[in-house]
This record gives sequence, structure tokens and C-alpha cells, in this order.
Amino acid sequence: MAPPVRVLVAKPGLDGHDRGAKLVARALRDAGFEVVFTGIRRRVDDIAATAVQEDVALVGLSILSGAHLALTRRTLEALRAVGADDIPVVVGGTIPSGDVDLLYDAGAAAVFPTGTALDSLVAEIRALTAAPEALSTSEE
Repeated sequence: MAPPVRVLVAKPGLDGHDRGAKLVARALRDAGFEVVFTGIRRRVDDIAATAVQEDVALVGLSILSGAHLALTRRTLEALRAVGADDIPVVVGGTIPSGDVDLLYDAGAAAVFPTGTALDSLVAEIRALTAAPEALSTSEE
């Protein structure tokens, strides 16, 4: 059996609210992913370093502060600087509909505004990482 796909859930910048990020991390874990959670108030350089160190297949940014455009761009730049620009970055949080296309233009692989259904988020992360469906434990 293949090891679980590793993903990083990060809270960049000064945003101190992590309930949504923890909810997403738990949903991904329950779907069979191995989740590394950085905690709150992380620098983008630290997020990039952790992504490389933990050998993750995807970085998820949770941003509620309104700085999603700048923090996404800076995270992508930080990943490029450490030679990890092949790691897709997804962004979730308080994102106005008018900023969704701007985030894609900046290089985000997916955008999950507040209210995105967790099953949709998990399916998109699975598609981006080519993660297999989790085996059902009820068949044992």
C-alpha cells in the first residue's frame, strides 16, 4: 500500500484565526491524507522551508486577513526561491469573488472561498495530488 499523500496546511501572515484551517486539516486527514499543520502566524519563507523539509505534495494557505493576494504571491515566490515551484499552492478563506481569478492568475492551483463544501475541497485536493481514494475500513 502506498504511503498517504502529505499536504501542508499553513496560516501565513498575522491572521490568528485557525478554526477553519483545523477543520480543513481534519477533513483531509479523515480522507486519508497526511496533514502537516504549521499553526498560526507563519512567515512565507518558513512555509516554503517546511514544505520542502516535509516533502509535501501540496501547500494549502488559509487566509482570513484580507491579504490573500500578497501572501499567495509571496508564498509562490518563496517556493520558487527554494526550488519547490512544482508544489501546487491552494488558497482558502475569506476571499471576495472578484479576487478568485486574480489568485489563479498569480499561480494558485485552486481557490476555496469561505463556505466551500469540504467534500468538494477534498475532491479537488485529491485531483491536484493524484491521491487515491481512502480505503474503507468498513469492508474489513
